[in-house]
Amino acid sequence: MADTAPPLPREKRRTRRKQAEEPAPPSGQALAAPHRLTLGQRLKRDRVMLLLTLPGLLYFIVFHYVPLLGYVVAFQDYQPYLGYMHSVWVGFANFSAAFGEPAFWSATFNTLEIALVQLVFFFPVPIALALLLNSIASDRIRRFVQSVVYLPHFIGWVIIVSIFQQILGGAGVLPDVLGGLGLPRYDMMSDPDAFPWLLTLQVAWKDAGWGTIIILAALLNIDRQQYEAAAIDGAGPRRRLWHVTLPGIAPVLILLLILNLGQILSVGFEQILLQRDAVGPDAGEVLDTYVYYHGIRDNDWGVAAAVGLVKAVIGTALVLGANKFAHRLGHEGVYRGADR
Repeated sequence: MADTAPPLPREKRRTRRKQAEEPAPPSGQALAAPHRLTLGQRLKRDRVMLLLTLPGLLYFIVFHYVPLLGYVVAFQDYQPYLGYMHSVWVGFANFSAAFGEPAFWSATFNTLEIALVQLVFFFPVPIALALLLNSIASDRIRRFVQSVVYLPHFIGWVIIVSIFQQILGGAGVLPDVLGGLGLPRYDMMSDPDAFPWLLTLQVAWKDAGWGTIIILAALLNIDRQQYEAAAIDGAGPRRRLWHVTLPGIAPVLILLLILNLGQILSVGFEQILLQRDAVGPDAGEVLDTYVYYHGIRDNDWGVAAAVGLVKAVIGTALVLGANKFAHRLGHEGVYRGADR
């Protein structure tokens, strides 16, 4: 006698009966598309996340987008007591005045020189430091070293310049050591030729540790199985660095490089202002200090706004151009292209 299956419970028999009684969809007819939420429904659904992003959105609107309206000063003979509405419109006269002044081109040359030195010699420093920190096996030692190298970022430029003055200045430690050895005393703080290198050294000491944060986060996202596979294939530490680590953090490095290009004409106002007089305006004048001395201090607001607008346009063009070049190399860059 064949075994028979036990009877189904009453609820399951009722469910199957309803499914059998439902009419089947006509052959070839597509299933109905899922219901699409309206804008109001999506706002209601994501209201908590939108509230969390509201402070950041207000920050950018108030401090970044609204001040863009102030660039109208670049086309006016602006007088603070008259305001935007009553100041005389002069067109491109402020740009002509700035471009026709030798001090502007000297400041532009100094800015580009300092920016290129920092880009070539400072940009790789956080990368190398992050790779060294990532290679430390002990978590306790790595956290301690990270805390130590982060600290200078929170020190103001006034203190940092004072520290370097005590070490490299005319009465500092280095000239005293050189004099004690019978060598000529050297004051790096007042040497115009060494000024770009001095600024780069100061920036590297202050911000190298802070710049490792993003790179260390990118290193943590690399799949550890890739290192294991490379080691099984016989790749040594150098080859794993070249073929696994650097390609893994390449998108982040390209992003940081593009952002640095956008700020290539801003090389640190406070840092340079504190040391400009020691080397003279011929070597220490940059576009930011030019705006301060020739624009704000001399009440030539139109020229100051014109130079600031030129910096913004050049920085935007560099970011867009570098991002387009990154797309051609197959990377996403700052934002994803329309064709990707």
